[in-house]
Amino acid sequence: MYYVYILKSVRDDNVYIGYTNDLKRRLREHNTSSSKATKPRLPLKLIYYEAYLSEKDAKDRELKLKRF
Repeated sequence: MYYVYILKSVRDDNVYIGYTNDLKRRLREHNTSSSKATKPRLPLKLIYYEAYLSEKDAKDRELKLKRF
């Protein structure tokens, strides 16, 4: 299973969109500053996610959301 997710910074309300095959792990990585993209925006809150069977579908959806 693959997940497309949206995180929101509690600090400044910025959002981050990504995809992963392990949502819990990825959220933990973001909130422990393992991710350069989100480190300055900690803490982050998961506000939305969608599940997909294929990685391609998840990646396509992530790109569509990022273009929105």
